[in-house]
Amino acid sequence: MKNSRNLIVVDDLRDWQPDWKNYPVISADEYVADDAYSSAGYRIINLCRHDHKLSMGYYTSLLAEARGHRAMPTARTLQSLMSKRIYEAQLEELNDAVRRSLSRIIQEDFSLSVYFGQNLAASHAKLAQTLFTIFPCPLFKVQFIYRDDGWEIGSLRPMGLGQVPKGHLFKVKEAIDGFLSKRWRTERDRQTGGNYDLAILHNPSEKHPPSNARALKNFIRAGEEVGLDVELITKSDLPRLLEFDALFIRETTSLDDHTYRFATKAEREGMVVIDDADSIRRCCNKVYMHELLRKNRIAMPRTEIVSAKNIDRVAADASYPLVLKIPDSAFSLGVFKVSSEVEFLAKAAELLEDSDLVLAQEFLPTDFDWRVGVLDRKPLYVCRYFMSKDHWQIYNHARKDEDRMGEFDTMAVEDAPTDVIDTALRAANLIGDGLYGVDLKQRDGKCYVIEINDNPNIDAGVEDELLGHELYERVMRSFLDRIERSKQRDDVAPGSED
Repeated sequence: MKNSRNLIVVDDLRDWQPDWKNYPVISADEYVADDAYSSAGYRIINLCRHDHKLSMGYYTSLLAEARGHRAMPTARTLQSLMSKRIYEAQLEELNDAVRRSLSRIIQEDFSLSVYFGQNLAASHAKLAQTLFTIFPCPLFKVQFIYRDDGWEIGSLRPMGLGQVPKGHLFKVKEAIDGFLSKRWRTERDRQTGGNYDLAILHNPSEKHPPSNARALKNFIRAGEEVGLDVELITKSDLPRLLEFDALFIRETTSLDDHTYRFATKAEREGMVVIDDADSIRRCCNKVYMHELLRKNRIAMPRTEIVSAKNIDRVAADASYPLVLKIPDSAFSLGVFKVSSEVEFLAKAAELLEDSDLVLAQEFLPTDFDWRVGVLDRKPLYVCRYFMSKDHWQIYNHARKDEDRMGEFDTMAVEDAPTDVIDTALRAANLIGDGLYGVDLKQRDGKCYVIEINDNPNIDAGVEDELLGHELYERVMRSFLDRIERSKQRDDVAPGSED
């Protein structure tokens, strides 16, 4: 086969017009389930619907990324299109194009459909191409609203092939032909340099923050010792973000809130960021994690992706008990143990109301879980977290007393089992070179990765029990090194832009 093969993915094969050119077209269900499409070399044209954050369209692009495929759109683009706060920050360059294109529109709202950078009306061709350059999504619709001071974007939504009006399909076909006849272009982020100011994003009201108050103070002191001016900021400080040269997110991350917006804005401005937006996106979804680990042959509990179409089959074939997981769950929330087929069907059906896919995972009972902290592709700390009293998880959210969380044991990296460290590094290095926490279980002489966290706990009195202040210094020195490397890159090519 060729090194690069186009593959068009649609929600329903009936959406693909029978008289169109014979491109390779498959359904999203087939792409998700068939191992034949897990090999490298594919270029995925994702024409699926994306009506909500955990749609099949989103999973298609997310799995493409895990499989090493080039996807249009990327999961990151879809995430941006679903968040007005994210895409608004990228629209400044559109002002002139919008004003020229819509100058003769007399109504107060106007919708523009963009098909691979094209529109039915020649008068809007430049605007459509500009939108496609900023948001490389095959099919999407933009609603413009006229305010007192001019036109602005009211909404920007991706479309599936089945949502395109029949009268527009000829244009979609023309646009697909034109797009596939050209070479794909790769997005690159603009990078600029910086000095020595670090912002730590935290939430003073968070119940289970990744770093407690004492740990945050330790980070500030360690930063000052290595030459960084460190300041704690909160979500209200987004307008001030560009005052800093680096961002350290010490707040539970999510694709749906300000933490992801902070990461994307900081990266777009060339700042050093931990957690970076790609790490947040990859680690926040367990479907992506499952596919990534499977693709790279890293052991994990037996796992099956559950959808509305296969729920009965999976329930009938499963060995109980097993664990059901919402793909974007965090801190043991959204994770449920079911002990029978009846429980499985009831809980899975409930979870599928909010997500097109759910994970069903083998239950591996152990007395404790390993957590390996990884920074710059090297082990930073190792902890064993023991299960909460009379519970199957480390944290029992149903309890309010001191037994809601199990005990812990922090040890030297060199004293931890070699296979635990090696497996954790292999897993974390698939995500990037940031700060990660890899959760693992050991059972019957084998090591299994449970998940990779982009925002691992570093609490005073727990993860720092062995290294003490040195743990915080290592993290701060990593920021310093990253800032200085970024500055050196700028010095090589001053004023250049990608």
